[in-house]
Amino acid sequence: MILITGGAGYIGSHVNKALNKTGYETIVLDNLVKGFQDFVKWGTFIEGDYGDKELLDEIFETYDIDAVMHFGAYISVSESVKYPEVYMKNNYENTLTLIQSMEEHNIDKLIFSSTAAVYGTPEIIPIKETSPLEPINPYGKSKLLVEEALKKQDKIKYVIFRYFNACGDDPDCEIGELHEPETHLIPLILDAALGRRSSISIFGDDYPTPDGTCIRDYIHVNDIAQAHIEGLKYLEDGNESNVFNIGNGKGFSVKEIVDVVKKVTGVDFPVNIEGRRPGDPAELIADSSKIQEVLGWSPEYAKIEDIIETAWNWHKKLNSD
Repeated sequence: MILITGGAGYIGSHVNKALNKTGYETIVLDNLVKGFQDFVKWGTFIEGDYGDKELLDEIFETYDIDAVMHFGAYISVSESVKYPEVYMKNNYENTLTLIQSMEEHNIDKLIFSSTAAVYGTPEIIPIKETSPLEPINPYGKSKLLVEEALKKQDKIKYVIFRYFNACGDDPDCEIGELHEPETHLIPLILDAALGRRSSISIFGDDYPTPDGTCIRDYIHVNDIAQAHIEGLKYLEDGNESNVFNIGNGKGFSVKEIVDVVKKVTGVDFPVNIEGRRPGDPAELIADSSKIQEVLGWSPEYAKIEDIIETAWNWHKKLNSD
């Protein structure tokens, strides 16, 4: 049985579905601050906080938990700049509580959701797992502190996945991306295509990139989910702890994403240029050769048009409900 913290959120709910389809039993622990109970369509749901030591102890004593997948972090870079202490408390200190409870109950396998933000502003693109870890925002710092804590202990075998830009949605439209407020680029642009917002803003067009806007590596959430299943099997086979990037290995600028959304949706909408946001590196593209070689993983959704089409279908459904 797998405990999924934050399993009512975007990535956690997709991983929960994938695990259950693969034959695993799951327990979803989520405080519903960022998640949605309606997204827990598989497994057993427990409402609560992964920083609640008594609740964690009760779960580990009640259920036969083989491994933990941890998705309970707050994820907004801009919000972390405004409220760094909130991000340190939830993302770092609460995760230390989770690790402590796992150790006390001899739960020895953890898959941790980290982020490309731990690399800060990398000098070499694409980014390897061995690149310097120099986060430039509190969100990235909170994730790096957890990585460092995991590397200092020896009771739990772990796989750390450094996500690049998670995007796309369940092709069945049973679950999908929903944040309140929404901060991710593709859903925001799709809101403009749906008429839910009057325009879309691009924050900075003076970066050292070909069109002046930030470049990111976009990876479909189902490909992330499949990587987690491969990572779990890797730990179940008795392998040593490891760290992997998850990305498509190619980047698209903000302007390019806007153009693809217009192409996929067939809708035009105004685009405004505003000033840069603090904490945004110019370019983040993954070198994903390690995860492909070690775990045998490769992305199913390699085309950005296909990724955005799954997101468009989900957001149209949301808009019509």
